Amino acid sequence: MKRVVIAGGGTAGWNVAAALGSTLGTLLDITLVESEEIGTIGVGESTVPTVRRFHQLLGIKEQEFMRDNRASFKLGISFEDWARIGDRYIHSFGVVGKSTWMGDFHHFWLHAVAQGYGGEVGQYCFEHEALRAGKFACGPESTINYAYHLDAALYARFLRKFSEGFGVRRVEGKITSVDQDGESGFVIAINLESGARIEGDLFIDCTGFRGLLIEQALGAGFEDWGQWLPCNSALPIQTRAVGPAVPYTRAMAHEAGWMWQIPLQHRVGNGFVYSSDHMSDEAAHDGLHARIEGEVVFAPKPIRFRAGRRLKTWDKNVVAFGLSSGFVEPLESTSIHLIQVGVTRLIQSFPFAGISQAQVDRYNARAQAEIEMVRDFVTLHYKLTEREDSEFWRYCKNMSIPDSLAARIALFRESGMAYQDQDELFRIDSWLQVMIGQRLVPQAYHHMGRLLTDAQLKQALTDLKTNIAGAVARMPAHQDFVDSYCGAEALA
Repeated sequence: MKRVVIAGGGTAGWNVAAALGSTLGTLLDITLVESEEIGTIGVGESTVPTVRRFHQLLGIKEQEFMRDNRASFKLGISFEDWARIGDRYIHSFGVVGKSTWMGDFHHFWLHAVAQGYGGEVGQYCFEHEALRAGKFACGPESTINYAYHLDAALYARFLRKFSEGFGVRRVEGKITSVDQDGESGFVIAINLESGARIEGDLFIDCTGFRGLLIEQALGAGFEDWGQWLPCNSALPIQTRAVGPAVPYTRAMAHEAGWMWQIPLQHRVGNGFVYSSDHMSDEAAHDGLHARIEGEVVFAPKPIRFRAGRRLKTWDKNVVAFGLSSGFVEPLESTSIHLIQVGVTRLIQSFPFAGISQAQVDRYNARAQAEIEMVRDFVTLHYKLTEREDSEFWRYCKNMSIPDSLAARIALFRESGMAYQDQDELFRIDSWLQVMIGQRLVPQAYHHMGRLLTDAQLKQALTDLKTNIAGAVARMPAHQDFVDSYCGAEALA
């Protein structure tokens, strides 16, 4: 039986433990080491729809999970003041319109807009319009695409209980040192402050930014992305809700970064993200408190971070997850997704017969591609700004960007074309909504819309909008559905 040692708990550690325990638990001896003194910050966290498939894979029941986590539903993100002050656009999780083999729906829409009758692109997306109306409903026959808002501390606690049901053993303690094999460099054990020594065959590093195993012990290396993602600080704070929870995250740009607002059932998670090169901690604190509503539940504790990736996510017999493996700010709620897709890939390629370098290289290549595509999508929001009201936004507007992102922007600007690469998280609909929302107007588009008469295209678009509007009108308010589906009393 292979011995797996997970160093660190929190969202990353317990996601890995839950996945390994519920799928390969009978083949593994899993130990997770964490310290209650370090704890998990109870920030509100947003997710993307892939979290639902991950939970289904593990056998997690949605209503039970949501009730225990005081979670709410999420249909997308409302971006405010990004391209220009006063702008608002929505990046929803839905499919925009109906595409054909010849091309994507937005080419029809672009042709209609050119003729003067296309309207807003979001009107052709069910999730977009439900989000805008503050409506939500799901069920066995529903096709609505959604994710969750959740409490990070409650989520870790829920996953711990779930994992322990599959035999995962938790050990309380602080790691003081790491023992390595003198010849191979493989980690053979971690030592705790209590004097305990935990040996293993495969080690999982979930120790946060410090990367106790992957970096401090093995020196895997780090690639800094600060030139493209200049924010490096955050102030999270929790407030009591002052109104009904809405089915979306708010991302509100300010003079040196942005602020999140995540509505849970019992409170609202807020966070002020900023560049310390363009704003002092004191100014950030003042800016945060000027923008929040409701009674403060937990005082803000500054978090420092560095955008980038570990050069090796898997090095020797150590695999890093969460902050240990890299970090892209949570503008598009990708942190939990990267943990879950990473552990799914580890399950599929688990080294039962010993660690193969070819296997490690393939794992690392896919992990690199995934986080770089996330990096590009998040960088897109900064690069496509038209703001010049502060040094921060002038820098973002004029900065150089990765060639991979520059090529995407040029393709859309010159031809109206967007694409989703293999293994890429963000779909064409996501790229479309953000690029259009950030005022990137294509100079050309596919002329398949001209295959229809104006009357035919007008009717098709009208029917689509009417059907969506009617379906949204029949939905309950998001808060009402949450109360009945997974509120504190719903499953009592």
